[in-house]
Amino acid sequence: QVQLVESGGGLVQAGGSLRLSCAASGLTFGTYAMGWFRQAPGKEREFVATITWSGGTTYYADSVKGRFTISRDNAKNMVYLQMNSLKPEDTAVYYCAASRIRSYIVHDVGEYDHWGQGTQVTVSS
Repeated sequence: QVQLVESGGGLVQAGGSLRLSCAASGLTFGTYAMGWFRQAPGKEREFVATITWSGGTTYYADSVKGRFTISRDNAKNMVYLQMNSLKPEDTAVYYCAASRIRSYIVHDVGEYDHWGQGTQVTVSS
């Protein structure tokens, strides 16, 4: 059974930082691209960041570029999202996801095969 479990969410003031973690099990982690998505109440799930299976390439949504950093540790089956300079509009449930696609950078919800249950991030003004 594939499991992706997010952690590290919480309440933070605007301008602060959080690091989200995603622990994967039940899959060959190093063969999957990994991504982070987020969803605010009443909004569609949106792409945040992705990292290729080797960790050699990353891609970010314009809204978080320069503030967020995605990374992975294949030896530990972990993916991370370092979030700096947080803004109230970053408030959302953040989801970790895994994709089998290897030939191109994946940043669409429909291209991901496995999802975690999410972790809440709340940024106060």
